[in-house]
Amino acid sequence: MELSLDSRIRLNNGVEMPLLGIGVWQLPEGGVCRRSVLTALEAGVRLIDTAKVYENEREVGEAVRASGVPRDEVFITTKVWDGDQGYATTLRAFEGSLKRLGLGHIDLYLVHWPLTGKRRDTWRAMEEILAGGACRAIGVSNYTEPHLADVLSSGSVAPAVNQFELSPFLQPRGLVARCRAAGVAVEGYSPLAKARRLDHPVVRRVAAESGMTAAQVLIRWALEKGFVTIPRSSDPLHVRENCDVFRAPLGAEATRALDALDEGFRTSWDPTTVA
Repeated sequence: MELSLDSRIRLNNGVEMPLLGIGVWQLPEGGVCRRSVLTALEAGVRLIDTAKVYENEREVGEAVRASGVPRDEVFITTKVWDGDQGYATTLRAFEGSLKRLGLGHIDLYLVHWPLTGKRRDTWRAMEEILAGGACRAIGVSNYTEPHLADVLSSGSVAPAVNQFELSPFLQPRGLVARCRAAGVAVEGYSPLAKARRLDHPVVRRVAAESGMTAAQVLIRWALEKGFVTIPRSSDPLHVRENCDVFRAPLGAEATRALDALDEGFRTSWDPTTVA
C-alpha cells in the first residue's frame, strides 16, 4: 500500500485511525507538550496519544484548539491508569479525561495496563463508555496474548486496538498474529527504542542507503508493517523529521535486514510478568 500522512486503518467498529501519530509520554506541561503537539499538527500529523498518568491531557487539548485544525480531523487517544481501574472508577476516570482535554469527545480510550484482578470490571466500564457516545472506540494497552484472550472471551465488545512496545528490536510476532486474527489493530509505542539502537550498524546502513535518518528508518519499518506508530520527541526539529518518512519504501532487502534485528529488547515495562 502507498503510505502518506493521510494513511488510515479501519478499526473493527468502522472508525478510521491515522497510521502515524505523536506520543506525548514524559512531555511536561508548561509549553513543551503544547509545542510538540502544535508542531506535529502543523506538519500534518492527525493522531495524538496521551494518558491521564502523563499529566498533560489539558495541554494536549489546548494545543489542538490553538492549532486551528478542525476537531473532527484530529484523532485523540487517552488511557485509564491503574489506580482508576475497576467499574465505577473507570467511568469517573473517563469523565475526568474528557473534561481535561476539553475536546468534546475522545476518539480512542485504552486500558493502560493489564491490572491483575480488575480487568473484567474495567472492560465492562469501557463497554459502557463506548455505548455512551462520547468515545468512538475502546481498546487495551500492554496486553499480552493471555490478557487479550481473557478480554476477548469475557467481554461483549472486542478491543479495537492493542497498543504495546514495538520496534525492529522487539517483535512479539505471536501477539501481533493473535491481534490480527481477532481483528484488533496493532499500535506500537517506542518505535525508536528510546534512541538506544539508533547507532546499530544495520540501521545506520539502511539509513545511508535510503537517504533517511536512523529514526526515520525505524518509523518507516513500523508503518510498512501496518502498525499504528506514535514516536515522541520534545524537539520540534525531530517532530518534523519523524513525519517526513513517506518519500520511498525501504525495499525488500532493507526490510529483511531490519526484520532480523529482533532481540527482545524492551525499553519499558514488561507486561509478560502480569498474571
